[in-house]
Amino acid sequence: MKNVLIIEDDPEIIHLLEIHLKDLGCNVINANQGDTGLLKAIEIVPDLIILDIMLPEMDGIEVCQKIRANNIKSPIIMLTARSEEIDKVLGLEVGADDYLTKPFSVREFIARVKAIFRRQKMTNQKSNGEPTKKVMQFKNLSIDVELRKVLLEGVKVELSPKEFELLVLLSTNPGKSYDRTKLLNLIWGYDFKGYEHTVNSHINRLRSKIEPDMSNPKFILTTWGVGYKFNEEL
Repeated sequence: MKNVLIIEDDPEIIHLLEIHLKDLGCNVINANQGDTGLLKAIEIVPDLIILDIMLPEMDGIEVCQKIRANNIKSPIIMLTARSEEIDKVLGLEVGADDYLTKPFSVREFIARVKAIFRRQKMTNQKSNGEPTKKVMQFKNLSIDVELRKVLLEGVKVELSPKEFELLVLLSTNPGKSYDRTKLLNLIWGYDFKGYEHTVNSHINRLRSKIEPDMSNPKFILTTWGVGYKFNEEL
C-alpha cells in the first residue's frame, strides 16, 4: 500500500483527492498547514506528496525546499491556483517533480499519480535486476546509476529524481535526439499536450547544475527543431 501525504488547507480538495487516492489503494495522510505537513513528511517519508503552494504558517515553496533539504526524495506534485508561469517554474526549481493548476480534472490527477507509481515500480524492478552499466564517465562528469549519484569534478551534484532520470536517459543514449513529448512520456509517464514546458524547466535546471557555461552547454545539447540529446563526442 502506497502512503500519500496531502498538504492542503482546502477541506473540499482534500476530500476529493482522498476519495480517488483510496480508490487506487493508497493510505492517505493529511496536513492542513505547511509546518505540520513538513513534520509529517520527515516522519513518514511517504511514497508521494501532494503539496499546495498557498498554505498557512509555511507556504508550499518553503515546505518543498525543506523537504529536499532533509534529503527526502519522495515525488512531489505541487498544486497551485496561480496562473503565472513563474510560480510553476519556481515550484519545479525548488524540487517539485510535477504540478497541477487548480481547477484540474480528476482524470488528469489520477493519470499523474499512476504515472509516478509506474515509474517507482520500474525503478524498483531495475534495482533488483543486474544493472547494465553501473557508472558512466563523461570527462569530468560521473553518473552512478545504481547509487543515483552524480559527481562533477569529483563534487556531488544534488539532482531531483526527475533531473536524474532525464540525465540517465539522455546519457545512456548519446547522440539520440528526444523531442519534448517523448521525454514527457518516458520520464513522467504521460503525454498531455501543452505540458512540454515541464521538460524545458527540468532541462534548464539540470543544465544549471552540470554545465559550466549555460550559453554553450557541452553535455546536454539542443537539437534545433526536435528537442534534446546528450553529446556523443564526450
